[in-house]
Amino acid sequence: MRPSRRRIGRWGCVVVLLLFAAVCCAAPVGNAISAYVALKTGAQDDGGIAEGGSAADIPPRMLTAYKKAVQQVGKHVPKCQGMRWPILAGIAKAESNHAIGRNIAAGGDIRPKIYGVLLNGSGAGGNTTAFADTDNGTWDGTSQGERAVGPFQFLPSTWEGVGKDANGDRIADPHNADDAALGAAIYLCGEGRDLTERTQLKAAIWQYNQSSEYVANVLGWIDQYTAAAKDPDLKNVSGKVRTVIEAALSQRGVRYSWGGGNASGKSYGICCSPGGSSGTNTKGFDCSGLTVYAYAKAGISLPRVAASQAGVGQRIPASLGTRALKPGDLVFYATAPGRDSTIYHVGIYVGSGQMVNAPRPGTVVRLDAVNTMSGFAGGARLL
Repeated sequence: MRPSRRRIGRWGCVVVLLLFAAVCCAAPVGNAISAYVALKTGAQDDGGIAEGGSAADIPPRMLTAYKKAVQQVGKHVPKCQGMRWPILAGIAKAESNHAIGRNIAAGGDIRPKIYGVLLNGSGAGGNTTAFADTDNGTWDGTSQGERAVGPFQFLPSTWEGVGKDANGDRIADPHNADDAALGAAIYLCGEGRDLTERTQLKAAIWQYNQSSEYVANVLGWIDQYTAAAKDPDLKNVSGKVRTVIEAALSQRGVRYSWGGGNASGKSYGICCSPGGSSGTNTKGFDCSGLTVYAYAKAGISLPRVAASQAGVGQRIPASLGTRALKPGDLVFYATAPGRDSTIYHVGIYVGSGQMVNAPRPGTVVRLDAVNTMSGFAGGARLL
């Protein structure tokens, strides 16, 4: 939507066996927040995805807005193909963290309104270019310049060209979830892109914000939401493999707990992760706690930490790539792939590029694409 430099905020940790012998950890994950947008929402977490294609980090009313926009965009851009709610969710995640922390009314109005920094070239919030006022403060609350607004962070000048009434109140308001989502869909569709084509999807995201970091970040969220929206195909999976996968899938939506989970199920965790997150008040799973539980259902006892689990069964080298994985395999991630002592994370592969995953504090057990986590370090086959 506007040229911008993006900064990547990364949360991650390493399994520190000497200090956290019972714990596996979260992946380093990019979560770009616009340098122009500098939202006043406080700390953001990285959210998770629950079953059925809903997203645990997306307020239900926002998810409804994304899905409604997909249904309506064809009226405005008839030639557009492939618009999906995960695309809009990926943009909104990067732009406003789905307006989390705001009140979203039944009609879609978001309060307090979401404003970016004043783009006056002062350098505050990362802005270095002044933008003259175009709306006399109608949408951005100031006539002293421009600032991005709403959950999709439109500049008023951009909103003038794409804003449409999506909720039937005869007002195209960028501070309304339905209107903003439809405006974003129209903008991404351009003159009629085919968003099923990866190159055209990248071009649409680049148009929204001309930053390669931003494009990569949004694509990552789109892939995660897309993977979560699909239930794995288990029709050709049987025996102990099916037992393990179904046990893991049954825990979708259970909260992440640092040090939580054992062979009997979810449990309270311990304090504290390198990022300062405590599991003592959260009953749930961390990544290796989930794998211990799922494999126990098939009669297999696993070591408690991810790095140790890599020493069980037939090791699948990272050099073979993710296509070498089969349903039921453990899949590992390391800070230095090739050195199993640096493995910090483990999931359970279910096929079709997906895994059951307990990613990090602040999320839930969910389905993810295997490329969600960084540092693929191969797998292990126990069944």
